[in-house]
Amino acid sequence: MVRSIRPVRVNHMNVVLRDHDASHAHLGECYGAEFMADMPQKEFHASLVEMGRVIFELFVPHDYLICSRYGPHYLGLEWQADMDDVRAAIVGHGLGIVRDIGHALHTDPADCFGVSHEFYGGYFLDRDWPLLGGTIKPAGYWRDEHPLGLTGLKGYTHAVEDIAAASAFLQSFLTAEPVYEADRPEIAARAIGLQVADAVIELLTPSGEGAIRQYLNRHGQGIRSTVFGVRDIAQARSYLTGRGFPCAAGTSDGSIAVPAEANLGLMFEFSE
Repeated sequence: MVRSIRPVRVNHMNVVLRDHDASHAHLGECYGAEFMADMPQKEFHASLVEMGRVIFELFVPHDYLICSRYGPHYLGLEWQADMDDVRAAIVGHGLGIVRDIGHALHTDPADCFGVSHEFYGGYFLDRDWPLLGGTIKPAGYWRDEHPLGLTGLKGYTHAVEDIAAASAFLQSFLTAEPVYEADRPEIAARAIGLQVADAVIELLTPSGEGAIRQYLNRHGQGIRSTVFGVRDIAQARSYLTGRGFPCAAGTSDGSIAVPAEANLGLMFEFSE
């Protein structure tokens, strides 16, 4: 029997951006994001930032030429999981690995419907971070004191061509549990929600010509947005519009989105 992985939680979202310093400035000024760790490497400049107890690892190539046609994008995300289970499941599912540093690895996105799943055995939120002089801000600060009212990660949206095959893969590989199916007529899409650890993956496939068909034509399969929880959607909208962001309707009913073109090339969504 092919082994499945049971992730404990999402550690961080992985993104590829163009300008390291400008990206940090944008996230800090617009959302109050904290700069947690600086990890320059010979291949790229990596770093960690956090907002609302949602962590992003930024990967910024030193020479952006090889990424320029695709542009800024979600590479994937890192799950906390048992690494023996991870390696056995990857072999059992016949998946490629694009980066393996021993204690962590990244799957080949070509084998995972456009998403590179990174795995690591440790946890991030409870550590001391020298750049912060301690731990990250508590959940109560982001929920009750920061004007955006963030309550943590709800999940992410993932655009795919074959939603049934993608759902079956995630159920087999990540022990995903189906929690809903829905129509998304505003973006001409069908959705399947899958619970994996502390996150809901919303798979989206086109039901006609619309935003998801356009996304797939431009980017191919992959993560379309990060979905943050908020205490009050009206409060979040007021904060975002006050910062000059154009707020569009989000993927799910009642949610709002900051479009990628106004946000470093990354779509953020907010939902109660």
